[in-house]
Amino acid sequence: MTGPEHTETVQGPSVPTAPVAPTASLEAIGAGAYVVDEQGCIIAVNAHAERLLGRPAADLIGHDAHDLLHRGPQGQPLPRTQCAMRQAFHAGRTAQADEDYFARADGTVLRISWLITPYDLDGRRGGTLVVFHAPGHTHVPEPEPAAQPMSELARLALLAETTTRLTSTLDVDEALRRLVGLVLPRLADWVVVDLITERDEVWRTIVVHADGEKLTHHEDLQGPMPPIPEESPMPLSRALRGVASNLAGPQTYQGAPDSGIAVEQRRLFDVTGMRSAAIAPIRSTRAVLGALTLGRDEKSAPFTPVDLPLIEDIARRAGLALDNARLYQRQRKVAETMQNHLLPQMPGVPGLQMTVRYLPAPDASQVGGDWYDAFPLSDASTALAIGDVVGHDLEAAAGMAQVRNMLRAYAWSQHEPPSRIVERLDEAIQHITDVTMATTIFARVEPADEGWRLSWTNAGHPPPLLISRDGLARYLTDGHGILLGTQTGTRRPDATAQLPPGSTLVLYTDGLVEAPRRTLDEGLDRLRQHAAALAHRPLASFTDQLLRRVRPAGNDDDVAVLALRVPDS
Repeated sequence: MTGPEHTETVQGPSVPTAPVAPTASLEAIGAGAYVVDEQGCIIAVNAHAERLLGRPAADLIGHDAHDLLHRGPQGQPLPRTQCAMRQAFHAGRTAQADEDYFARADGTVLRISWLITPYDLDGRRGGTLVVFHAPGHTHVPEPEPAAQPMSELARLALLAETTTRLTSTLDVDEALRRLVGLVLPRLADWVVVDLITERDEVWRTIVVHADGEKLTHHEDLQGPMPPIPEESPMPLSRALRGVASNLAGPQTYQGAPDSGIAVEQRRLFDVTGMRSAAIAPIRSTRAVLGALTLGRDEKSAPFTPVDLPLIEDIARRAGLALDNARLYQRQRKVAETMQNHLLPQMPGVPGLQMTVRYLPAPDASQVGGDWYDAFPLSDASTALAIGDVVGHDLEAAAGMAQVRNMLRAYAWSQHEPPSRIVERLDEAIQHITDVTMATTIFARVEPADEGWRLSWTNAGHPPPLLISRDGLARYLTDGHGILLGTQTGTRRPDATAQLPPGSTLVLYTDGLVEAPRRTLDEGLDRLRQHAAALAHRPLASFTDQLLRRVRPAGNDDDVAVLALRVPDS
């Protein structure tokens, strides 16, 4: 027989996005605004639009926007084939018009100018934002074209898109990627993001150039930066202290440098060829997180002071999004660290291979109640356990630790069958823990004449899966009893099975096989099918591939797996 093999991996989750209610973003727009879905029906509207149209949100939401609102100059219905807004909607592009007409609730016609642009819904493209202004009803000052080429409606639409796109993710890298896509090439040719780390160090995180729609990342310009000078009047230093936004150019940094940051800024202008830059602090409500620099080449008009308020607004929204993402990732790290410490190290068992995996729930700010365990017993056999305490919070994690530790104590001190050990555990948890319900499989594995023998009892848990070396897979459905915490006092059954050479035993929690819109039988069939197909793989690869293939997409539960293999003789 071969020696023991032990692999232990705790993997982090992918980061989900957090959907943001469209209405919250729309209220920040200083004009009428509404969002339509893929069919053109209104799904959100701001208060400004309600006032302009004389209609409450309840009379707008759910209606086709074109049929309800669009009219000709005399109030006549507007054919869809003649509607420029409808054409832009179907093309999925940004468009605007200076004169059009909407129907108000009182039958009058409202002359408007509008802008339409794609809009994120739940972190994905699929909606469309309409921003409209009605001259004579609400005055929105129009800047001089030479001073600010972007119209007021386009500016409001950009800020709304910035809010919804940045706040619909809780991943820092994804938020920065979206920020780049929002400002390039719409506002600038270059974007540079300097972030202040939790150790108060500055890191040049992003340097991206836009050549038309093509974006090029300049990783050679990224990396650690010198410390923030306390007194420097230079634009980036002031922004990193949260003092103010400023304009800058190559000439700004041509004098004798007053700090290491000034040296890096001179290098940035020299290498990139930027001729004009606007630099704004990235702030949250709690701290300065960094600085946003937008740069323009010689072929673009230089930035002017009129551009700064828009860039400051974008940087402020980026700061709120990055702060939320950082807080979430910090909370996730704490949860993962706690879970790692709660889950035990696996023992080496001569003559057996063993591997375990734990995948947190996608919402990794919550630790879970899934657990596994394996430990030697006083009679030289080995105990195996897997279980699930109801809940996905700190109480579930604490309950999981209590149940696991109590089971260890009973199994070590009481030389009894698995069923009796679990009966003692069930009696105890009702009186000395806060656990309401839990499931578990407790088993003993020991050498037998032709391999190894497994004896177990199952308290309401999904059945173990046994796969032969030839890929024959079957569930061990014997020994099944009621879950823990029901206080029925019924006796629990025991069961035994041989583990022949080359066989693989899989213990798992329900997150591996259960999912919305899929029955438990479908999940179990899927697990059996893939386990049989992977039987020839080394145990670590077998387990990794099983998780990758079987765990349901969109699963919102954590998963624990304990796999054991009896090597060939």
